[in-house]
Amino acid sequence: MADIVYKNKINRIRTFALSLIFIGMIIMYGGIMLRKVEWLMLIFFIIGMLAILFSCVVYLWIGMLSTKAIPVTCPSCSKPTKMLGRVDACMHCRQPLTMDPSLEGKEFDEKYNAKKYRKQEKNHAAK
Repeated sequence: MADIVYKNKINRIRTFALSLIFIGMIIMYGGIMLRKVEWLMLIFFIIGMLAILFSCVVYLWIGMLSTKAIPVTCPSCSKPTKMLGRVDACMHCRQPLTMDPSLEGKEFDEKYNAKKYRKQEKNHAAK
């Protein structure tokens, strides 16, 4: 049975933004390869620049979101980390973390962060 590896949401989004930068550079490099067809080169350059600009927007968004994240100390590795949502993983050791007492002891699942799940949970508790 394979071990399940959890990833921190902030790190996942930062990785996505970094990959957008590299994808944009690769697309623009492809445009350089097509410099004989000027209109196609221009399209590749525009798409590449849009990918890089979108990555800047994602970095700005995750930076703003990171300031709202709750700083906690991981009980496993004792290093400071940030939590987004009801459940998250440690940035360093990927230990599943929760600050919701109702989720203590339950199997780690990212569906606990979804609004749809919380609404279902409230409806189920009201019955």
